[in-house]
Amino acid sequence: MAEIITDRKSQITEKATRLFRERGYAATSMRDLAAAIGIEAASLYSHLRSKEELLNRICFGMAESFFRARDQVQSLQLAPPVQLRLAIEKHVEVITNDVNASAVFQHEWRYLSEPDLSVFKSMRGEYEAYFMDILSRGKAAGHFQIENEKLAVLSLLSALNWLYDWYRPEGRLQPHEIAAQLSEQVLNGLIKKS
Repeated sequence: MAEIITDRKSQITEKATRLFRERGYAATSMRDLAAAIGIEAASLYSHLRSKEELLNRICFGMAESFFRARDQVQSLQLAPPVQLRLAIEKHVEVITNDVNASAVFQHEWRYLSEPDLSVFKSMRGEYEAYFMDILSRGKAAGHFQIENEKLAVLSLLSALNWLYDWYRPEGRLQPHEIAAQLSEQVLNGLIKKS
C-alpha cells in the first residue's frame, strides 16, 4: 500500500512540475492539477497538504541534487581549474536530468513561504559560495585572472542555469558534451595566457 501512495505522490509531483513550468505556480490551481492527473481535486488532499508542499518538494529536491553534486566534487582534492570543470559538469547533469524541475527551481521559488523561503535563499547563497571558493583559490594560486569573483560566479551560474530552456534530450549535444564545451569557454576566458 505504501508503494502505491509513493507512486501516486511521484505522479502528482511530476504533473505539478510540468504544470508549474508551463503555467507558473501562481496560475496553476489544485483543480488544474487534479484534471491533469485524472482525479477529483478533493482526492489530492489525501496525498498532500497544499499546492505549496509540491513547490517545496520540487525546489528543495533540486537543491538537494545540486548539493549532492557539490559534495562529490568537494570530496576530491583537485586543482581549481579541474575542480571548476567538474563542478560545471555536475551542475549541467543536475539541470539536464529534469528540465521541468530545473525551470521551476529557477523561477517559482519566490512563492515559497517563510521560513522555507529564507532557508532556500540561504542554500542558494551557500551554493554560490562553493563556486566562489573555487574561483578564489584558483585566482590565489595564479590559475585564474578575475577582477570580481562574485560577478564571475553569477555570470557562470546564469549561463548554466538557462540550459533548461534550450536543452533537448533528443538534441545534437548530450549533457557531457554541453558541459565540456561550456567548461572550455569559461576556462579559456579565465586561464592566464603565457
